[in-house]
Amino acid sequence: MASELKQEKYYTFEEYLKIDDGNKYELNDGILYLMSSPSDPHGAISIRLIIQIGNFLEGKTCEIRHDENVRLWKDQDTVYIPDIWVVCDTSKIENFGCNGAPDFIIEIISLSNAYRDYLVKLSDYRRAGVKEYWIVEPKDKKVLVNILDENEYQLSVYTFDDPIEITVLPGCRIDLYKFK
Repeated sequence: MASELKQEKYYTFEEYLKIDDGNKYELNDGILYLMSSPSDPHGAISIRLIIQIGNFLEGKTCEIRHDENVRLWKDQDTVYIPDIWVVCDTSKIENFGCNGAPDFIIEIISLSNAYRDYLVKLSDYRRAGVKEYWIVEPKDKKVLVNILDENEYQLSVYTFDDPIEITVLPGCRIDLYKFK
C-alpha cells in the first residue's frame, strides 16, 4: 500500500535517507508515500520470483535485490522501493540501494499501490531507461511485461500458466504456475 502522507514539507533525498521511524516510505518529487506490508499472496509470489531469478544469477555478474531503495536520477528527490530489481552494472549499487536505473524491475500489485505501479512508476521507469519492467497481478493471475524499445515500452501479457523469459537475462525462464 502506498498512501501519500499529508505533509507541508518537501523532502530531499538526503532527508529521506535519515527517516528512521520504523515505517517504509517511497519518495516521489519530495512527497513521502507510506508503504504497507505486503499481503500473503504478494509475499509468496515475491519469494518464488527471488528464488528462481537468484538461482539463475548464481555465478553471474548481475545482482538481484528486493525491497531496497532505487534512486533513478541523481538530481531528483524520487526514491522507489521495487519488490524485486536486478542490476548488471554493479557499480550502481551503493549503501542505500541502487543509484541509477536497474536493468529489470518487478512490482507485484496490491490494490492500494496499483495506480502508482501502473502509471507513475511505469512512466518513470521508462523515462529512466529500465530495460524490462514486470507488473505482476496476483488477483488476475497475469504478468504484464514491458520491454524498452527505442524509449517506449512494448507490452506483452502472460498468465501464470505461461513460462516467461526475462529478456534482459537470456535463458532465465520464470514459472508462476504454483499460484494459478
